[in-house]
Amino acid sequence: MAELGPGDPSTVGPFRTLAHLGSGGLGRVLLGVDATGLRVAIKIVHAELADDPAFRERFRREVSMAAGVPPWFTAPVVAADPDADPPWPATVHLEGPTLRERVGHAPLSLSEVRDLATRLAAGLAAVHAAGLVHRDLKPSNVLLTPDGPRVIDFGIARAADATALTRTGHARGTPEFMSPEQASGARDIGAPGDVFALGSVLAYAVTGRSPFAADNATAALYRVVHAQPELGGFAGPLRDLVAACLTKDPAARPSAAQLADRLHGPGPHRTRCHGARLPPGRRAPWRAGGGGRSSPSRGPPSPSAAARPTTADSVSSAHRRA
Repeated sequence: MAELGPGDPSTVGPFRTLAHLGSGGLGRVLLGVDATGLRVAIKIVHAELADDPAFRERFRREVSMAAGVPPWFTAPVVAADPDADPPWPATVHLEGPTLRERVGHAPLSLSEVRDLATRLAAGLAAVHAAGLVHRDLKPSNVLLTPDGPRVIDFGIARAADATALTRTGHARGTPEFMSPEQASGARDIGAPGDVFALGSVLAYAVTGRSPFAADNATAALYRVVHAQPELGGFAGPLRDLVAACLTKDPAARPSAAQLADRLHGPGPHRTRCHGARLPPGRRAPWRAGGGGRSSPSRGPPSPSAAARPTTADSVSSAHRRA
């Protein structure tokens, strides 16, 4: 966290900005607060994306769809303005380091990685059942909050990736955590791409490096597509699960629901997971499909339940940060 710079706005929509949280390929992130004291993370989209009308339309659609992501798995959206200059989404600010920051101090234990895998697999199963795909799962997009791991940046990553493909023919993302199909420039990246990225993220959590780490982006992309992953540092069933995720052929990878079943067995999910909650009495202003009051936040469903289609109204819509 750093002080606001000369080019940072003092307000964004209904939020007063407080600090600079970071920046990346999609935009810069500011800490903001609304009139009730709710703190949010505001992602201000880069001008090169904002100037593309097609991006804005995709952004509008993807942010709306992101309302269908279970709130226990992400930082839900509080507000967004696809028509602003530049466009922005705001999500509840969640406390906790990213997986990248945590592993920078020391890799996780096998027990911690198994818990991480269980949570992420269950969350991705629910996300994929709702017809959504993340497309940019990587250590810096996994927050380790007191309530458990959360995955952020739903919606904007997919919209930006489509724009990059249209302009350059190359996918936007982090090469070492891409899937082979994404690294090859495929336009239709489905749920198997998230499963491959999950395997890379779990390997990173154990070993402290991507299984396709290289000296430069071009070499990393080549390794993702052609080389076998480097999985030194752990063995046993967890290694087998990660190796299955990292199968080059998308059709041969297990689904996220199958991974969740394999990790904790069929039946009710046993991981204690709390949904992120808005202050008492507050409703989330941003909803996909609009209308209705949010239902209470719940933890992850059983993998069999997650495999069934869900709608934005079947999970809590008390949105926060993305």
